[in-house]
Amino acid sequence: MDTSSDPDAVEDLDVIVIGAGISGIGAARYLKEEQPRRSFAVLEARGATGGTWDLFRYAGIRSDSDLHTFGYEFKPWLDEHAIADGSAILRYVREASAENGVDDRIRLHHRVLTAAWTSGTARWTVEVERADTGERPALTCNWLFCAGGYYRYDEGCTPHFEGRERFAGPVVHPQHWPEDLDTAGKRVLVIGSGATAVTLVPALADTAAHVTMLQRTPSCIMPVPSEDGFANLALRLLGEERGYRLTRRKNIAQQLAVWRFCRRFPLAARRLLRALAAKQLPEGYPVDEHFNPPYSPWDQRLCVVPDGDLFRVISAGTASVVTDRITTFTERGVLLQSGRELEVDVIVTATGLNVQALGGVGLTVDGAPVRPADTVTYKGMMLSGVPNLAYAVGYTNASWTLKVGLLCEHLCRLLAVMDAGGHDICLPEVGNPAMPTRPFLDFAAGYVRRVVDELPRQGDRPPWSTSTDYHADVEVLRRLPVEDPGLRFSTAAVSR
Repeated sequence: MDTSSDPDAVEDLDVIVIGAGISGIGAARYLKEEQPRRSFAVLEARGATGGTWDLFRYAGIRSDSDLHTFGYEFKPWLDEHAIADGSAILRYVREASAENGVDDRIRLHHRVLTAAWTSGTARWTVEVERADTGERPALTCNWLFCAGGYYRYDEGCTPHFEGRERFAGPVVHPQHWPEDLDTAGKRVLVIGSGATAVTLVPALADTAAHVTMLQRTPSCIMPVPSEDGFANLALRLLGEERGYRLTRRKNIAQQLAVWRFCRRFPLAARRLLRALAAKQLPEGYPVDEHFNPPYSPWDQRLCVVPDGDLFRVISAGTASVVTDRITTFTERGVLLQSGRELEVDVIVTATGLNVQALGGVGLTVDGAPVRPADTVTYKGMMLSGVPNLAYAVGYTNASWTLKVGLLCEHLCRLLAVMDAGGHDICLPEVGNPAMPTRPFLDFAAGYVRRVVDELPRQGDRPPWSTSTDYHADVEVLRRLPVEDPGLRFSTAAVSR
């Protein structure tokens, strides 16, 4: 819709993608290639592209998945390191955006506040806040694609710590890492034992006087090589395209095999992870106290440590692990329930992120507010009762973008089916209201349990259950017909 002659006209687009991170840029590329006649824009709240990989600046930030599967299917990952640092991933994402002509579709400083669906016109009215000008323009579109993941990126999770104000040194959350934070030669305490903590500890230990990782309970930690020898050989012998495709297949199969083994043989998996830790730690180290969690692998995410770097710094004496609980902060550090006081100079609260549905955008459908917890997910990409809205949430047991790529492909196929049928409305509807449901994110991580009652549900059967199996998703999202009894197609009463 041309608004150049009417400054008061509302700009109308076919699709609005919310978020210019790895998912949003991928979605834009698929739309541009598969649906070239459709108009679309990518709205990014921040002043830069890259999402997670531009926002997070804490020491050592890296992926915890190999980039041959975390990367895009359409752009080979050519770096020799399969587990890559944040700057390399950011460079890769921005290259993908530029190479595929996506940059000119991205609008920075555009935070989406609300989106209101009107069935009569088959349009979303999207309220945007311009961070650079303060304006609040409205846009309309036929489809919304929420590509901001499920974390709240403006606020990390920091629990209440008694006496926090007493501590004389800096207390920082990794999500808000100060550029001028100096930890060289200092005693650093990292509270937490998840993926962020196990990344921070070896990175800080290279220059700090000592780093202590304080955990309430151990996590499942798996050492992996930072370089994939198979991938690097395949790229040399077969070339970029074929070598990358072969490596992706190998790594997808490998991820699925590890996950299935852990779920089918949890006791054996726990023993194996314990043995791997013991092998890389000093003789006599209390492995069971610090590296033998009370839960099975993939009840929570496995934490990856490339080249065993966490075990290396522990063995070198530059880092240590304490398993205990905090009673209170003190002027010099923290007092533990055991009575021990840890005296430190800097405290890092690697205590996780906050989860929110659909990037926190307030949705209404024909004037009625959408409460995500009252909806059921359809094929892991749409919500029951909410027309023309898709979202990108990747795998929790494998590389995030493996799932997101399939979802983008399926959305493009869905748009083609709507065109062929002359439809402009697509609504997922649950046929059996008595269908049993369970949480959409159905695993035991603390950041999920805190908000599980605010998130969508999933059903106990396809297409309402959310698959965690890539090969099954390839069949459903890429090969099987788009039409399904759970989808109702229609045409708006008022044409635009």
